[in-house]
Amino acid sequence: MSYLDWVNSPKDIKKLNLDELGELCDEIRKLMVKVVSENGGHLASNLGAVELTVALHKVFNSPNDQIVFDVGHQSYTHKILTGRKDNFATLRTEGGISGFTRRDESEHDIFSSGHSSTSISSAIGLAKAKSLKGEKGKVIAVIGDGALTGGLAYEALNNNECSNLIVILNDNNMSISPNVGSMAKNLTNIRTSPKYFTFKSKITRFIAKVPKIGSHITRSITAINQKIRKRVYKNTFFEDLGFRYYGPIDGHNLEDLIDALTVAKAHSHAVLIHINTVKGKGYEFAEKDPSLFHGIGKFNIETGEPISSGDTFSSVFGKSLVGFAQKDSRICAVTAAMATGTGLVDFSKKFPSRFFDVGIAEQHAVTFSAGLARNGMVPFFAVYSTFLQRSYDQLVHDIAMQNLKAVFCIDRAGFVGEDGESHQGIYDTAFLMSIPNLAVYAPAYFDELSSMMFQAIYKDTTAVAIRYPRGKECEKPEGYEYNKEAFSVFGNTDAKNCIVTYGREFCQCYSALNSLDSAFVIKLNRIKPVDEAVFDYLKNAKNVFFFEEGIKSGGAGEHFAALMNKNGVTATFRHYAVDDGFVKQAPVSTQLKKYHLDTESIVNEVNSVE
Repeated sequence: MSYLDWVNSPKDIKKLNLDELGELCDEIRKLMVKVVSENGGHLASNLGAVELTVALHKVFNSPNDQIVFDVGHQSYTHKILTGRKDNFATLRTEGGISGFTRRDESEHDIFSSGHSSTSISSAIGLAKAKSLKGEKGKVIAVIGDGALTGGLAYEALNNNECSNLIVILNDNNMSISPNVGSMAKNLTNIRTSPKYFTFKSKITRFIAKVPKIGSHITRSITAINQKIRKRVYKNTFFEDLGFRYYGPIDGHNLEDLIDALTVAKAHSHAVLIHINTVKGKGYEFAEKDPSLFHGIGKFNIETGEPISSGDTFSSVFGKSLVGFAQKDSRICAVTAAMATGTGLVDFSKKFPSRFFDVGIAEQHAVTFSAGLARNGMVPFFAVYSTFLQRSYDQLVHDIAMQNLKAVFCIDRAGFVGEDGESHQGIYDTAFLMSIPNLAVYAPAYFDELSSMMFQAIYKDTTAVAIRYPRGKECEKPEGYEYNKEAFSVFGNTDAKNCIVTYGREFCQCYSALNSLDSAFVIKLNRIKPVDEAVFDYLKNAKNVFFFEEGIKSGGAGEHFAALMNKNGVTATFRHYAVDDGFVKQAPVSTQLKKYHLDTESIVNEVNSVE
């Protein structure tokens, strides 16, 4: 019987010795690789956090001690150890466990997550609430994998006033200054020894009891200790912010981790433990290419090769941008730590002086792009739809209000399938529709994406957003050609029913056309501003059906309905979109069907109306 078979809750871990815990870590890694190879997911980050998570549950008592995982994409070991081992094979599947932490999934998932750099802020709030209520227990924020490049993390660090807070900085080759030299290493080993900490506490209490001079001596010793640490440690940033700093510590050495966490648990002061880990640890292919295995689809365990291949909207965007940049020296590429995911790796190699990875800092990326635009460059900021949400203020204030020409290439727009609630790209259309001096395009096919990028560079005079879906293009209708106009019309425009749509959803609507009794389709290539010449086609329509792969409230459909009224169109308007809710993880095909956006649903909805 394996140790993994025997461990069903965090309490079981406390019964294992170091050798047994090491075996458990190996078994967890094998399970992770197997399940992610079949379901896809965040593999490299999770492989690097196995020993850390095991040590956390060895030392602390979840959920009384509350563990908050930043992003939540490194919580797989945590899920396995907190009662979800038997369901782990359902990871990221419909009705299965999430790839991120979810409060409704387990009492051990303290905070639902999915976006970066939030853990310290939420942990400080949790810790402060514990203190106010007189509750015992620690709050532990686990942050790393680039999350410390996000500004919110620094706002939180600056707000640290909690004695029951522990921050674990999981450093997997980030740009944090290392503490060099054997003196720092040896001092860390001594300071994180439970025996040393116990001895130090006893001596401190003894000295404090010395009449008249005890407290003075204690303060003097503390001041001397601080000076020694600043001399020995190159990185005193966290100490200056009020943390007791320990590190760096080998994040794959269980004994060192357990010692450090035990000492931190005994502290009556905020503590930051800096650990070094290897992203992808234990799986050769993930160690060699952690970027590829950061978030990966199904892959072959033996070769490490992704099962899906071929062009995607992301790769076509990257190739197109390289082509434009070869001819136009004004073009720059900006990414927020997502060069691989957004297709910019080739651009970064060919034009290193015009490629900018600003870290997980989407707000900065937008305003930085504004600066580039102000001085004559043409910046392309490639960003996932779900992450652009953070930059609404900058889009309004620093881009649109100043009427600057920047191009926002919005990847993963619409449903993204198994990534779940936090990553669905269904909100960008709604908030972009509210911003002046911004044109919004929505290609359905690869060639349309390239054409719209050209339009954005050389024809549009305002900022431009181009939103496109994850993955491959759908099958083109025979004889289909992009007319490069603001909209396209398909079918008999004398029909009583008009279907209006944009982006990938056009594929579903066009497929439905041959099965409809009396209908034609209008495809909006530019969804903002709408070319009001489109309403000339609706004068004789009895019903208008608007299908969009996005949120209904404030979306393109509501905007279109208002313009219909303005232009005197009297047809009955019906709007199909996501209505006031979060989209659960499931295959995209299932999500489309659930929200009546698949071909069959479109046929049923249109033909059911007289």
